[in-house]
Amino acid sequence: MINYIWSGLMLISLVTALFTGKLEIVTNAAMEGASEAVSMSLSLLGMICLWTGIMKIAQDSGTIDIFARTMRPVTKLLFPRLPENCEACDAIVMNMVANIFGMANAATPLGLKAMKELSRLNKSAVASHEMCMFVVINTASLQLIPSTVIALRHGAKNPFEIIVPVWIVSLLSIMAGAGAARLFSLRE
Repeated sequence: MINYIWSGLMLISLVTALFTGKLEIVTNAAMEGASEAVSMSLSLLGMICLWTGIMKIAQDSGTIDIFARTMRPVTKLLFPRLPENCEACDAIVMNMVANIFGMANAATPLGLKAMKELSRLNKSAVASHEMCMFVVINTASLQLIPSTVIALRHGAKNPFEIIVPVWIVSLLSIMAGAGAARLFSLRE
C-alpha cells in the first residue's frame, strides 16, 4: 500500500512540475538529492566500519566480557528466558554498550546481529518476548553522551544543556516500554 502512496505522490509532483514549468528544478533537486545520498552513505559506511572495528577489538580484548558481567543482572532481569552466556546475550550487551556510549552507527549492526541471534533461538514465526523487549530497549537507547542530538544543536548557545533532559526522557521511555513489554509477556 505504501508503494502506491509514494508512487502517487511522485506522479503528482512530476505532473505539477510539468504544468507549472518547473520540471528542470525538480530534475536538479532529484540529482542533487541522489548525490547527497551517495555521499552520506559513504560517510555512514566509514563510521560503521570504524565503530564495528572498535567493538570487535573490545570483544577480542575481553572488554565486552567485563561489560557483560557487569550488565548480567540487568540482562537477566530484562531477558529471563535467554540462556546464560549465549551469543544473543553477548550481542544484546554489545548493542546496549554501543548505545550507552552514543555510538549509534556501531549499535545498528550490533542490533541486527542481536536480533538475528534472538531469531535463531526463537522457534516460532511470531516475534518472541525477548525480541520485543530488545526492540524496546534498542529504540529507547539510553545514552551517556547523546552525540547526535548535540551535533544537531551545533549552532545553539549551549548544545550540551540537552544531556540531562535526554537522560530523564530516555530512562522514562525505557521504563515505560520495558514495563509494557514485561506486562504483555506475563499475560501469556
